[in-house]
Amino acid sequence: MNVGPSVPPPYDRVVDIPEIDVNTLAAKLESGLPVFDVRQPDEYEEGHVPGVRLIPLDQVPERAGDFDSGGQVYVICKSGGRSAKAVEFLRQQGVDAVNVAGGTMAWIDAGRPVDTGA
Repeated sequence: MNVGPSVPPPYDRVVDIPEIDVNTLAAKLESGLPVFDVRQPDEYEEGHVPGVRLIPLDQVPERAGDFDSGGQVYVICKSGGRSAKAVEFLRQQGVDAVNVAGGTMAWIDAGRPVDTGA
């Protein structure tokens, strides 16, 4: 796995990547649990899940502490690939991170609201 130039080894450690779907995410958002979007700023500005915080994938290693809320956190991207990489890295760092399957595209396809802008 490679989320950026500063991701330390070991890469050989198998990490479970738990996932939730967008309907479960909607319920989690209502309870105030943290959600992070790991897309690029321009993608985020075009449309994102309301209330999510942007931390681009290439910044995840240096900002891993921002994800540690003391509880479970959720990570989303466009379709689930980049967020899965981020979740894998974060779980190796001890963060209880969960991937959002299908990402923002699944959120939009489900007819959920989307915010635009920064």
